[in-house]
Amino acid sequence: MSQIEFTESFCQFRPMLSSFAFHLTKNEEEAQDLLQDTAYKAFKYRSMYKPHTNLRAWLMTIMRNTFINNYRQKKRRQTLNDKTPNNYFLNSGGRIVLNGGESTVTMKELYRLVDGLEDWLKVPFLMHYQGFKYEEIAQELDIPLGTVKSRIFFARKKLQEGLKGMYQSQNLNELLN
Repeated sequence: MSQIEFTESFCQFRPMLSSFAFHLTKNEEEAQDLLQDTAYKAFKYRSMYKPHTNLRAWLMTIMRNTFINNYRQKKRRQTLNDKTPNNYFLNSGGRIVLNGGESTVTMKELYRLVDGLEDWLKVPFLMHYQGFKYEEIAQELDIPLGTVKSRIFFARKKLQEGLKGMYQSQNLNELLN
């Protein structure tokens, strides 16, 4: 198939491809980008197309795979990889709190709960909260690395239980009144 024949065939399928791109993306601009990416790949890999086979299916497969790859790439960009030996993943998609008063109350409650922790839990937890790595905390407190991790884990659990208890009792009181 010559370049001209391929171009003419592609132009015949362009409206259908545009519709399929919009169906996948649900956004006009993203659909146009996807269509451009598909056209670029189709012309770049034109030599891989087998003449007298279904060109429409070949183009739609390119578009679908491009969409899937772009989607996966966007998902990966939303997750940061902490390069420490622990390899923890941090979700970068933060929540937006519309009411600043609620977040202030919550932080005050959290600080109150943290202050209520026993020192053997509070100290490693606060150091981790301040940005120290597990290894640094272990060296500073002269305790094993596993102990640091477990103490931070238990501190988090106690804080979760404390918050859960506070909010469950408040909701129960609201329902009774």
